[in-house]
Amino acid sequence: MTKFEIRGLRADVLIGEDERSEILKGVDLTINSGETHAIMGPNGSGKSTLAYAIAGHPRYEITEGEVLLDGENLLDMSVDERARAGVFLAMQYPVEVPGVSMSNFLRSSVTAVRGEAPKLRQFSKELQGAMKDLSIDSAFAARGVNEGFSGGEKKRHEILQLELLKPKIAILDETDSGLDVDALKVVSEGVNRAKENNELGVMLITHYTRILNYVKPDFVHVFAHGRIAESGGPELADTLESEGYERFVKAGA
Repeated sequence: MTKFEIRGLRADVLIGEDERSEILKGVDLTINSGETHAIMGPNGSGKSTLAYAIAGHPRYEITEGEVLLDGENLLDMSVDERARAGVFLAMQYPVEVPGVSMSNFLRSSVTAVRGEAPKLRQFSKELQGAMKDLSIDSAFAARGVNEGFSGGEKKRHEILQLELLKPKIAILDETDSGLDVDALKVVSEGVNRAKENNELGVMLITHYTRILNYVKPDFVHVFAHGRIAESGGPELADTLESEGYERFVKAGA
């Protein structure tokens, strides 16, 4: 049983050489294996900052608190060590890596996380099967990472990484943004497969409830003013859909 714990996390965003702003103001959250926690909230509330701070983005500096994965403090680890420990981040805006083919990138990533290189024939079969499940054309394996991909194709590629890397905890930062209905279903099915096959714990950051129709949350948390303002079950998402975030925005004004 994997346990992912965020305890009293505070973090600043580094704006300039001598300028910073506190974004996270004491975040507490626990995610266990097989659980899906939806993080919802208005723009600018700190949801993406939470994701990137956990992953180790250099622009965000942790000033207080702990992030534990099975008792080990991730904040004592480098970015690559966090990934090998079992943390995965699907980025809101995946970057292009020209000159590096998708297949080479994925095989190198799998090798780094698993600790040994998979046999080429075996990996090729695994890759093609995962691409087929996500309705990704096999020709994309030879293309540069995300190079010339549409928004929906980039998001499918993020979930392809998720399925191949088999992490313990997946942080999905607005994976649903920019997806049409068909792509949303495909991406959601990929998340559900990873969760079912690996007892994956999921932190799903989103503004909208539409992805929650496919990736069913166990818990919903409202993020506002750099902290979790309210938590509940799936019904909380329906309340937010009908009422919006106004009361949470005003509460911190």
